[in-house]
Amino acid sequence: MSRNNRPNKEPRTEKFRLSLVDDTTHRHIWTLRFTRWTFFLTVISIITVLLVGAFAVFALTPLKSFIPGYPDEHTRRAAVQNAVRIDSLENVIIRWEFYSENLLKVMEGKDPVRIDSLVRNAHAEDVEAFSREYLAQQDSTLRQTVREGEKFGLSTSTARHLPIEGMHFFTPLKGVVATPFDAIEHPGIDISAPSGSVVMSVLAGTVVSALWSDDEGYTIIIQHSDDVISVYRHNQKLLKKEGDKVSAGASVALVGNAGLESQENHLHFELWYRGEAVDPAKYITF
Repeated sequence: MSRNNRPNKEPRTEKFRLSLVDDTTHRHIWTLRFTRWTFFLTVISIITVLLVGAFAVFALTPLKSFIPGYPDEHTRRAAVQNAVRIDSLENVIIRWEFYSENLLKVMEGKDPVRIDSLVRNAHAEDVEAFSREYLAQQDSTLRQTVREGEKFGLSTSTARHLPIEGMHFFTPLKGVVATPFDAIEHPGIDISAPSGSVVMSVLAGTVVSALWSDDEGYTIIIQHSDDVISVYRHNQKLLKKEGDKVSAGASVALVGNAGLESQENHLHFELWYRGEAVDPAKYITF
């Protein structure tokens, strides 16, 4: 067969048409023309839009709580409560270890450990920055205290820890109690007040946490003596930072409506005693 008699190759199809035709009248109702590239680009675009839309629906709406393993509101609240309890227990353990170590050294005739107990409890840091005179004074005071047995009940003294019933609490905020205390569902109280009202510390203590979260807005947590912790949530601004020492009645925050869980201007206030949430309304007049 000669070259001229070879059959020609069929032309490569580059364009396509998708038509919707009336079967009776053969009238074209709808027609779509496309190429291979436009077809693939269209399919990829549709899949991308669907994936982005599905992600947005689950990430930005309450539907995300239906995802297996996603923590719900009660799980997050329990995690915060456990963190506060752990912090309180760690402070108690560190304090007793500190006293025990110093007692043992005093009984052996050695010098006590040269560490400031308050900073050790709050930050677990050494206090080399303190003057030698101050440390010597603290050592002599601790030695005298141990000898008298006040810290470990070796004397006839009965005053060791003041019970919560005998404490004098400052009112953190004057307002209306909108939501009462519930040990399981709501371990605190909500106090409604105008935006910008000053929130005050109920006792003297140390700020152990001052942070922002999407759900609870600005939150400040204060560790007090006698195993008491106070928590202030949904603030619009914090006036103290982590590590600050505060006195009773000191301004620590401003009331707001911060956080996804907040619906109006109010303060969510929690009071913890020995690792358990207690009803603040039993000890404080609002």
